Order: sequence, then C-alpha cells, then structure tokens
Amino acid sequence: MIEIATSSTTTTLVIAGDLDLAERDQFPEIAARVVGLRRQLLVIDMCRVTFMDSTGAAFLISLADAGRRRGGATVLRGADDRDLFVLEVCGALDLFRIDTDHHCEQSDTATGGASVELPQRPRPA
Repeated sequence: MIEIATSSTTTTLVIAGDLDLAERDQFPEIAARVVGLRRQLLVIDMCRVTFMDSTGAAFLISLADAGRRRGGATVLRGADDRDLFVLEVCGALDLFRIDTDHHCEQSDTATGGASVELPQRPRPA
C-alpha cells in the first residue's frame, strides 16, 4: 500500500508492505501523481516496508531523479540497512538524503492514540 500526503512544500509517500516486482503495476500512476504535485521536497516513509527488491529501488530512484531535475530533494525516512544496501548496489544512494534522526512510530488506537515504537524488521539470513 502506498499513500500520498501533501503540504504546501512537501509530498510524503508512506509505503507499507513489499516494494517489489509484484507491485510494479501501480508505480507509473503513483510516480505521475507525485511528479505532478511539483513539491520541492519528497519524503519517502519506509517504516512499514517489509521487503524491497531492485524493482522497488528503481521506482524510488525514478522519483528522486525527477525531483532532482526540478531542483528538489528526496528524503528517505525509516529505511533499514537492507533497503539502503539495495540502493547503494544500484549506485543511487547519493540521490537521497537519509533521515537518521527519525524513529518509526505507529499510532495505537487501543491506547488512545499514543505512539508506540515499531519493532525492527527481521534481517534476511
């Protein structure tokens, strides 16, 4: 699942689940919507990404490249080491600013909306 939120200067893309070949059919439409918004800053929230392959990386790279061509910036928030490794292997890590201060949180309605820290995703063996 991919959600898009906007403010006057920022587009935030919140990704949950797998970002891979199986999801590629939705990438062109989402990319067109994000690029069409023409915000200077794109924040990609990856806190809930469970898996990313090179197809998902290519999608993120295309978004970052489109933003860079317009003079904008793309920030990765909540990306784990494996996600960063995939982007590095693709030679594209320098297209992104990495938010190292972000701590993934989730609103828990059972506790009245209090924030709870998400567990780390399991690393592949």
